Amino acid sequence: MPGPPTSPDMTTQPTPVYVIGAGPGGLAAAAALRARGVRTVVVERSDTVGSSWRGHYDRLHLHTTRRLSALPGLAMPRRFGRWVSRDDVVRYLEKYAEFHELELVTGVEVTRIEPAAGEDGGRDSWTLHASGGRVLTAAAVVVATGFNHTPHVPAWPGRDGYTGRLLHAAEYRDPAPYAGQDVLVVGVGNTGAEIAVDLAEGGAARVRLAVRTAPHIVRRSTAGWPAQRTGILVRRLPVRLVDRLGALVARVSVPDLSAYGLPRPTTGLYSRVREGAIPVQDVGLIDAVRRGAVEPVAAVESFDGAAVVLADGARITPDAVVAATGYRRALEGTVGHLGVLDERGRPRTRGGRAPDGAPGLYFTGFTNPISGAFREMALDADRIAKAVARHLRTRT
Repeated sequence: MPGPPTSPDMTTQPTPVYVIGAGPGGLAAAAALRARGVRTVVVERSDTVGSSWRGHYDRLHLHTTRRLSALPGLAMPRRFGRWVSRDDVVRYLEKYAEFHELELVTGVEVTRIEPAAGEDGGRDSWTLHASGGRVLTAAAVVVATGFNHTPHVPAWPGRDGYTGRLLHAAEYRDPAPYAGQDVLVVGVGNTGAEIAVDLAEGGAARVRLAVRTAPHIVRRSTAGWPAQRTGILVRRLPVRLVDRLGALVARVSVPDLSAYGLPRPTTGLYSRVREGAIPVQDVGLIDAVRRGAVEPVAAVESFDGAAVVLADGARITPDAVVAATGYRRALEGTVGHLGVLDERGRPRTRGGRAPDGAPGLYFTGFTNPISGAFREMALDADRIAKAVARHLRTRT
């Protein structure tokens, strides 16, 4: 394996580029910038890199292959296997920051980003307001605080008076505390599906999975061909064509689970992806549903004391409810005043494109593409580095 890259000359760059967030997207962008000789400082609110990955449940593995998940400049070790575990992802991110000799500041949270006027009255740089009263000046800013930033639990009626245990999936680690218990998992995305299987295999007495919209389920790998590679190939094809192909593949490779409470979706796979709904990669859900270890039920409507009221009127009394109900990007306080977010709070641009009216401001890691988040963040990093280099030349 080659040694770390030679340190570029940063002595002529008194104002650094700041990268906010030391997850995979932020580290990749910082490494790509450093490779171009751009002094870059990564600011992380926690005390270490990869903090969101450290908090995920123990069972988690990447649903993308090791070879297609490496970040720029450092391959993932072969010993990690084809589907990399959560712990190995954390090890990789630690090694990545060390290998690229990234300038990292931990325990500091950036709370607001504002444009700073240059000498000619135009936007020349950015001002970052951070915890502890810090005020930082940046030549450019890369926001990489992550797709899974702030856990979200819906404001179900009666939620605050629920007498059972209610937790977000971000708090779930392993099935041991739920052995012998009746558990309801809410949400049938990849996280909810995998936690439900984990509970069923780990000794829970009963596992139900609350489903509002039937998901598309795909095999993680078929005859050695990973679903990720298909996702890469179809990204630029017409939506209707991919929807038809997806329906054909599903009929061949995924059994009809309608009799078990999981009907086939009525909308196309890629149509749903364009709306932000990623297919569920099967890591045991199909078999668990077919053998009755995981029972799909209607969506949660409300809580009433110890009872959970479902959309079909059923009332159940689980010991615990695990809400796999997603996350918020929580960018409104940091950049919401700049007009760079859409109506759902997502950045209007990503990668090497800065939003209109915000030159030198870039975003990465706020999507969950079927081609693989790590792969797309790696591509974003190179695009951002090129765009920042152009931006700095323009400022000069």
